[in-house]
Formats: sequence, C-alpha cells, structure tokens
Amino acid sequence: MKKVVFSALLSCLLLGIVGCSSSTSPSQPNIAAPSEQAATPNLLEKVKSEKKLVIGTEGTYSPFTFHDPSGKLTGYDVDVATEVAKRLGVEPAFQETQWDAMFAGLDSKRFDVIANQVGIRPDRQEKYDFSKPYTISRAVLVTHKDNTTVKDFKDMKGLKAGQSMTSNYADLARSNEAEIVGVDSFNQAIDLIAQKRVDVVINDNLSVLDFLKAKPDTPIKVVAKNEKGQPTAFMYRKGSTELVDAMNKALDEMQQDGTLKTISQKWFGEDITK
Repeated sequence: MKKVVFSALLSCLLLGIVGCSSSTSPSQPNIAAPSEQAATPNLLEKVKSEKKLVIGTEGTYSPFTFHDPSGKLTGYDVDVATEVAKRLGVEPAFQETQWDAMFAGLDSKRFDVIANQVGIRPDRQEKYDFSKPYTISRAVLVTHKDNTTVKDFKDMKGLKAGQSMTSNYADLARSNEAEIVGVDSFNQAIDLIAQKRVDVVINDNLSVLDFLKAKPDTPIKVVAKNEKGQPTAFMYRKGSTELVDAMNKALDEMQQDGTLKTISQKWFGEDITK
C-alpha cells in the first residue's frame, strides 16, 4: 500500500512540475525569416508611392528655371523635369532654393533630385549620382560694355568675378586666378557687372543670350567663349540607382521621339542636348 501511495504521489509531483513549466514559460516571438521581412523601399518606390517627384531648383536662373510675368515657375529645366515626371506617372513638386544651399537640401533629403543645369564633374560624381546629360552648355566671359582690357579668360587674373561659390563657373574663374565675389543668382551677378561692382562674370552662353534678348540695354557684353562643352544632368544622392535608371529611360524616350529637341527649340531655337 505504501508503494502504491508513493507512486501516486510521485506521478502527481511530476505532472505538477511539467504543468508548471509549460504554463510559466515565456512565449517565443514569431521571428520572420530575413526573406520575409519587409525591405526598405528604394527612392523610386517612395516616389511612386507618394505619386510625386520632389525637385530642387533655383527659380532665378533664366531661361532654365525662373518665374514668368504671371509668377509661374517655368524654363527649360522645369519643362524637361516636368515631362520626365509625367513619364514616371507622378507629379513634379518643385522646391526653390539658392544654388549654394541646393546640395545641402539634397543631402538632407528635402529633394529627390536637382534639376538646375548641374555640371557633371568627377568630384561631384564621388558623392552623387547623375542622370544622362540633357544639356551641353558652354561658358562665356561677360564684362561691362565699357571694358577694353579683358578679352580672354586668362585676363581675369586679379579681377573680381561675380559667381555662385560652388558652381563650375566659379571653379573656372579660380583656375584663372580671379577673386571670387559670391552671388545668389545669375541676375545678381549681371547687376553687379552693370554697376561695375565686379569686373567679370562667367556663366552659360544660353543664359546670357536669353538675358540680353529680354534686356538689350543692359551695359554688358560677351568677350570670350569656352568651346569645350560642359554636360549637365539631373543630380541625386548616392544609391538612387532605381530612380536614376527610370529617369534615364524617360530621357532616352524623349530623345528618340523628339520631345527633348522640341523643348530645346522652344527655349533656344536649337537643339542644346548635343
């Protein structure tokens, strides 16, 4: 009888232990396999999800990005970027800022892309991604109409040049040993020339011609032109591969169907994409 009672007690004790163990063990989290975890959306997916492409631009750089008399943002770069966004199936959302603040805006993810005649340079390519070029620009040297001594880029040595501090044109001025006077816009640079507060300005030949067409009485003139073309393109943060590829595809289509040429002729009367 003692053996029977002992066996019964032992059985109950074991059942109790097992029951206690199963009832107090913490439940294990349901951890998904790496392949099941949601991947972080890339920039193209984000753009398509939000149905908008956020584009950084100056809005003061005629005829590329500026405001018409009604106040509407327009220009060559604006038209190209708008058409690309349309072909991506999203709305373009332009955010305006000064040139020297534009790169910081891209870095801080205020924009998805910059459309503002950004030149493709090796130092920029180390940090940023670029689309295929959609413009080939050529630098010109501008002086006051009264100038008789500055005839070439090499004559800039020691002179004051009104330039956006981080632009290709500022680099060209520095390489010719000019003293850089920082400006916020192309129009400001031309005003400084007209007022003789700077000696020279380097900028895009098409911008200068467009400016003189609109304001022929401005006392400035072009004294030299750099025949070496500078390709310009959309600029992105590094790693924006999918968005770059999608926008390149749109640019290819626009080149093939003549849309890019039509936009060029609208603004310049010629094809500036090659």
